Amino acid sequence: MAEITLNVETGRPVGSRPSKRLRAAGKVPGVVYGHASEPTPVAVDWKPLRQALTTEAGTNALINLVIDGKRQLSIVKELQRHPIQQTIHHVDFLLISRDEAITVDVPVLLTGDAEAVTREDGMVDHVLFDLAITAKPADIPNELTVDISEMTLGDTLRVGDLRLPAGVTTDVDPEEAIAIAQITRATIEADEIAEADAELAAEQAEEGAEAATEGEGGREPSAEADSGDGGDGSDGGSDS
Repeated sequence: MAEITLNVETGRPVGSRPSKRLRAAGKVPGVVYGHASEPTPVAVDWKPLRQALTTEAGTNALINLVIDGKRQLSIVKELQRHPIQQTIHHVDFLLISRDEAITVDVPVLLTGDAEAVTREDGMVDHVLFDLAITAKPADIPNELTVDISEMTLGDTLRVGDLRLPAGVTTDVDPEEAIAIAQITRATIEADEIAEADAELAAEQAEEGAEAATEGEGGREPSAEADSGDGGDGSDGGSDS
């Protein structure tokens, strides 16, 4: 891993107002600590710091701090950013030794195309983006990659599936998921809609059949009742 040299100024005044003035002058307030030394307030020019943090190593870049003429190896332990502008408001440098292992977070990237998953209208959900690893400074990788091209629907790639470089270990649970191949939410919703439509169509068909059966099985029109004799049945003659 390439190393970067960064000049820092010691003796900066602490407090919110002096820090604000430093930022207005294009500098970032910070602190240097580690190796049982007392925290030292420092200031660093913003542009060189930005260049140091935009290499392939990101925030895990090895930085040789030049402090009062003395070079000391360090990494950025913490960055504080403005909540809206996202500019760096404060930086913490941790002094390290080349012979001592340290723990840092390394990005986990997915490579390849899971064609079998795509054919089944699925997707690979990336769930673990950074992994805490332990290594000596020179052995810290810029990133870790995992190939998803052989995944099929229902597969899960876990931390234990990672091939860590030599000299790199992790205490993260090997069963923790990195990527999961599953049906997309859109596909699930489409299936649910199709199932609901099918159920509705079946209910409507059943109701139509029942209505037809009731119509066919109704009463037939009744015949008119036979009429009686037309006369009144009384004799019309008179006594003679």
